[in-house]
Amino acid sequence: MSTDPTPPAGSTVDERPREGRDGFFGQPRGLANLFSVELWERFSFYGMQGIVLLYMYFQTTDGGLGIDQTVAAGIVGAYGGSVYLFSILGGWVADRLLGSERTMFVSALLIMLGHVSLAVIPAVAGLAVGLVLIAVGSGGLKATITNLVGSLYGPQDTRRDAGFSIFYMGINIGGLVGPLLTGLVQQRWGFHLGFGLAAIGMAIGLAQYALARRNLPDTARHVPDPLPRALYGRYLAIAAAAVVLVAVSVAAGWLDAGNLGTVVVTAIVVAAVVLFVLLLTSRHVDADERSRVVAFIPMFVGSVAFWALFQQQFTVITIYSDTRLDRDFSGLPLLGDWTMPIPWVQSFNPFFIILLAPLFAALWVRLGDRQPTTPVKFALGISLMGAAFLVFLPMVGTAGVPVLWVAMIMLVATAGELMLSPVGLSLSTKLAPKAYPVLMVSLFYLSLALGTALSGTLAGFYSEEREAAYFGTLGAVTIGIGLVLLALSPWITRKMRGVR
Repeated sequence: MSTDPTPPAGSTVDERPREGRDGFFGQPRGLANLFSVELWERFSFYGMQGIVLLYMYFQTTDGGLGIDQTVAAGIVGAYGGSVYLFSILGGWVADRLLGSERTMFVSALLIMLGHVSLAVIPAVAGLAVGLVLIAVGSGGLKATITNLVGSLYGPQDTRRDAGFSIFYMGINIGGLVGPLLTGLVQQRWGFHLGFGLAAIGMAIGLAQYALARRNLPDTARHVPDPLPRALYGRYLAIAAAAVVLVAVSVAAGWLDAGNLGTVVVTAIVVAAVVLFVLLLTSRHVDADERSRVVAFIPMFVGSVAFWALFQQQFTVITIYSDTRLDRDFSGLPLLGDWTMPIPWVQSFNPFFIILLAPLFAALWVRLGDRQPTTPVKFALGISLMGAAFLVFLPMVGTAGVPVLWVAMIMLVATAGELMLSPVGLSLSTKLAPKAYPVLMVSLFYLSLALGTALSGTLAGFYSEEREAAYFGTLGAVTIGIGLVLLALSPWITRKMRGVR
């Protein structure tokens, strides 16, 4: 059976053999493999993410490391931001060294080894090795797997959108189940077995992928822009210098757990400024394209504001779930003496995505040309995220906040996500100058990276005593950013020069 995904020239329908069409819900057989890898990678990623902050700040008598809560939240934010930074590196490796398929395989292997490190290497050493491996691996996988899904379809293959929808469901199924299972294992048997379960999940996905790699097209192994061998030495020297710089910084005390979040935020800001300046000053960018880059600047700022709050589900909301929620369900029928694991709160978001995404998709289809422009969607999404933080306020001072209250908060936040996230990456591709398509996508990922890193930095200001000021201020400021973006939306639309 041929694995070539491209229909014959001029074809408007999929003319491959029936077994090729019906391999996986009528999709190419390779989609099943990539679906499985992404499901298990998200299972392991969010499963680990659900318990790693608790592992850091829980006392050693409770199986944790006893790290200061503020420092621990900063580390989680810096780690999350680093994932998106490493996605840029992963894209470069795929384009110039290994190709997407090999880069993804190596990245998945690094992720598995990272979870194994968390599970078996004790104390801070296991934490450091594990998070670095997972950050590098997740960045590489994130940069390549979407491209691999696209490689399964030819230009005229009408199954593409349905295939991506199936793939997207794998992401959210993994994100839903991961925290549920690792949280339960951690509660009953300890953190290291929870990390071990995440490692097992990634190993399952990796093993299945290794057995069925042949179902991917040859284009998946192609290196689009091979790095000349004469330049290998130069780039190896650059990589070695970067490693030495980090090692010296740690040894000299310039870089430590306390300032890691600030360092990562600074690095991301510098990278974003450099990319914007490059795009705005390049002689390869014409006037219309330069105008579109300018239009993207306020959207970049808005995206950062959104993710700085949204990603606090892994920092502040985890702490809130530990200290403020009434998770005791003892006495309810069939539950007995049962307390809900802390990480289960992180499964609300993927659950609501699975529930609401089809409704939003149907709404946009029904509205057609009458649907809001992208800047307006961004503004509404950011405002909803700010509103979600304001929903915390009625529970300030309440002992034992109901779990359903946090579920309602995450429902509002997820509605905001569905207004902003699905269109963000698409927008970056539409506004990108022809000479620099990858750099504009990198800028969108940098907005995610910066927001995620800031979520850890902002968490340092949270405490139960300052809840009203914390949630009220961040919620009001974010709504204000959304309203400013809404007011600017006509100007942004004009600057986009015909891109809706």
